[in-house]
Amino acid sequence: MKPVPTAQAPATADSAPAAPAPAGSLARDVAAAAPALALGDDALVLSHRLGEWAGHAPVLEEEVALANIALDLLGQARVLLSLAGDEDELAYLREERAFRNCQLVEQPNGDFAHTIARQLYFSTYQELLYGQLASGGSPLAPLAAKAVKEVAYHRDHAEQWTLRLGDGTEESHERIQRGLTALWRFTGELFEPVPGLDVDLPALHDAWATRIESALTRATLTVPEGPSRGAWTAGAGRQGLHTEPFGRMLAEMQHLHRSHPGATW
Repeated sequence: MKPVPTAQAPATADSAPAAPAPAGSLARDVAAAAPALALGDDALVLSHRLGEWAGHAPVLEEEVALANIALDLLGQARVLLSLAGDEDELAYLREERAFRNCQLVEQPNGDFAHTIARQLYFSTYQELLYGQLASGGSPLAPLAAKAVKEVAYHRDHAEQWTLRLGDGTEESHERIQRGLTALWRFTGELFEPVPGLDVDLPALHDAWATRIESALTRATLTVPEGPSRGAWTAGAGRQGLHTEPFGRMLAEMQHLHRSHPGATW
């Protein structure tokens, strides 16, 4: 088998998150608060999902790669949530309905192929989104300019594994196709408007669809049939409506902070 590239090293001091606003404060930039919350929640939730692979990845190299991707996303989440308020309050003290992440990132890991399918869909979207934001003049442009380099590695990692699994054994082909099909109905939400997020959504969707189709064709896989969104899932996560697994994930993620409020090391 060909070697699979790993994700880049965890965030460095150069990409360290900005200092958070005081607890309970209003957003420092009202124009950026809503999109920062949505994109920050995407990064935070997916970071936690990938962190669940610690100790369970199929090979040691992949253990490191998934952990590095999770750390990159956590760094992005800290910067974004700090634009919307206090990062710790937003991460650990909000109820489920207050989160604005898309439903794709909250889906359980499933098997490794299922996780790779989720990564391919989301990292391709994130790279294109940050590319648009980086070239614009919004308050999120500086973050996007740094983050797009990270998510390019994430997308490449997912693409390489998609090729490896799709063009591998009969079982690996079947598993990655199953994951792609199961998650397809959550992809439409990625292109629902987010208040304050000034991007060209039709162009973003077309570029995403082209890249996904190209990657799947090269991997001898097929683009799933059927709608990419359900009637109730279109924009639901952005409106605070989440799937059942998210509640259990949130309880685990917030448990320590809620059990020991104000604790310090």
